[in-house]
Amino acid sequence: MSHPNWKRVVIKVGSALISPNKQGCSSHYLLSIAQFIVRCRANGTQVVLVSSGSVAAGAHLFPDHEKSNIAVKKAMAAAGQTEMIATWDRLFDFPSAQMLLTHADLRDRERYVSIRETIFSLLEHNVLPIVNENDTVTTDKLKVGDNDNLSAMVAAAADADALIICSDIDGLYNRNPHDHDDAELLKEVDTIDASIYAMAGGAAEGGVGTGGMRTKIEAAEKAVSHGIDTYIINGFTELSFNMLLAGKNPGTHFSPYDKPMLENVHWMRHTSNAQGEVIVDGDFDSSLENDSEQLTSSEIVDVKGEFSVGDTILVRKADGTKLVKAKSNYSSCLLNFIANQENDDFASEFEDKTGPIISDQHVANLEKE
Repeated sequence: MSHPNWKRVVIKVGSALISPNKQGCSSHYLLSIAQFIVRCRANGTQVVLVSSGSVAAGAHLFPDHEKSNIAVKKAMAAAGQTEMIATWDRLFDFPSAQMLLTHADLRDRERYVSIRETIFSLLEHNVLPIVNENDTVTTDKLKVGDNDNLSAMVAAAADADALIICSDIDGLYNRNPHDHDDAELLKEVDTIDASIYAMAGGAAEGGVGTGGMRTKIEAAEKAVSHGIDTYIINGFTELSFNMLLAGKNPGTHFSPYDKPMLENVHWMRHTSNAQGEVIVDGDFDSSLENDSEQLTSSEIVDVKGEFSVGDTILVRKADGTKLVKAKSNYSSCLLNFIANQENDDFASEFEDKTGPIISDQHVANLEKE
């Protein structure tokens, strides 16, 4: 690791750092983070800040917020967002910009590209993008759900060199350090597998956020596959940031892939959500990534869900084996109609005229899960 090589960094800050006591925003822990961002920019490194905390920051304005319904929590997010942005803005002597996103924005290719262009334009003009999920308008269907994964999606969209995820502990331990005195910190993780996820557990940190260590591992997996150095560090101590600036690893470092996924393939696999499924014959096992036109209606056993032309779909076998995620060139209604034709010549002739079922520009192979 060598900090001067970073051209662009994404840093993710959670609710526990923004509003530790749910009594509005506190700059207590944010000062060292802000100083880190200032020093990065002084070194020529561009920074994107992904900041949780709007709901926690606005909670004190709503009595009995612990018993709040969804509508009140959205109101808390709306009120807290302005306070959170104002708090960050006061810590900088350069302009910042608010970007509120939902998963619907990220999974739509056209909007995703627009987000990329906006980030690049802000950075080009030395404006600090501050990104958060738009909790005021999002629904269960449209939300990412945690800003750890959001930060990885933003890091990929921004073509970042490094993703820094702030935690309330020094990094990933082999056992929960809150429960086990002999827990050991993992300084380097070369491969994220089931054993790494097992170490992560499921407890949310700080009691005010939606992300625990597991979502941080999920985020790391998304980021490293895009070739992004990823760190989980203790965001509550200034030493972590000083070490990063000195080119040292203060927490857990996740090594990036030697051969990162192409940007559009990474988006398809890790950001775009499948709107439906196409079940194919059990013997079908072609490498669709190289030739998507191999998938024809004769191989289709079933079509699940409702999707439109241009939506992302999952292609899998009946036994559950996932083959690819891909952009569908057919609607579920039309695909059902074609697949149910007893005359194979009709389906073949139709496909010859209209093109392949899935788009070979947007295909992501999936490992067996």
